[in-house]
Amino acid sequence: MFNYIIRRLLLILPTVWAIITINFFIIQIAPGGPVDQMIAEMQGIKANMIMERISGVGRQEVGKDASALPKDQETTYRGARGLDPEVIEAIKQRFGFDKPLSVRYFDMLWRYIRFEFGESLFRGKQVVTLILERMPVSISLGLWSTLIIYAVSIPLGVKKAVQHSSRFDVWTSTAIILGNAIPVFLFAIFLIILFAGGTYLQWFPLRGLVSTNFDELSLGQKILDYFWHITLPVISTVIGGFATLTMLTKNSFLDEIHKQYVLTARAKGLTEKGILFKHVFRNAMLLIIAGFPAAFISMFFTGSLLIEVIFSLEGLGLLGFEATMQRDYPVMFGTLYMFTLLGLVLTLISDLTYTIVDPRIDFERR
Repeated sequence: MFNYIIRRLLLILPTVWAIITINFFIIQIAPGGPVDQMIAEMQGIKANMIMERISGVGRQEVGKDASALPKDQETTYRGARGLDPEVIEAIKQRFGFDKPLSVRYFDMLWRYIRFEFGESLFRGKQVVTLILERMPVSISLGLWSTLIIYAVSIPLGVKKAVQHSSRFDVWTSTAIILGNAIPVFLFAIFLIILFAGGTYLQWFPLRGLVSTNFDELSLGQKILDYFWHITLPVISTVIGGFATLTMLTKNSFLDEIHKQYVLTARAKGLTEKGILFKHVFRNAMLLIIAGFPAAFISMFFTGSLLIEVIFSLEGLGLLGFEATMQRDYPVMFGTLYMFTLLGLVLTLISDLTYTIVDPRIDFERR
């Protein structure tokens, strides 16, 4: 097992390098880089206002000449009449785009090897600082959502497999399919209107992870305040997450229940509970464990973007989206590097978990 772990750890390095390299060169040929973003700002175009870009409010044509505007609509920015080449060159030097592409690429690799992600181009903070500031929100949404989904879906899937085609199986399937069909953002808005909007009930807060006076509360009050704020976002996140895992668990157990070794165990007089948890469980859970890293990464970082926007939560999902819209390359590549590394490590952990669930699996021979 030790040799297998070493091989997998060594394989992580070229995998991360390939992902970072491909994304680096794709981003370089994409229009609207950080230099263009800064020039647009100096020309009076608010290109970094994310929500305005989504809604279209306050948007104007980039190619529109300011000289063609009426007097009362002319901007006060000097850039509206054209930027001096010296100013553009200074912007390029500020963002490091005065260097050749190859130099920027190898400089990025050298910094990432040392886990130095640089400073955000537009926020004036280190990338690591930004990630650490947003981490509590993502941990809260991802951890609790994943735990709730797995704690409900696995026992529910097992029971549905045991009671296949029963009334319980039919109505639970209907319920989870309906829950999966409801858009996350629509259900979140419904919860706000019903429980936090003031129209009906005012049971939960509308925004934020904690209250403004959080530091003044006692330990017990802090815990209650934290769960008070996180309840609606977590419920909104998990509503559509039960269907896939529940049906995967059910189908996996159904497939194992009808195999020959189960019939042999029944013929030997073993109880149904003993067969289910001593024999079927370890084989059926392998498929579920295999999908855990992807599900965890998706729920932890990318699946909560709309929830973060709706509930005014500053998490990693929103940070990554804003960085992409602003072409904030250090934040984009820093978060990509960390997510990729974490995903590969979780994949290795899931492989090791196989041997715990089923000791017959031996990766050492591979």
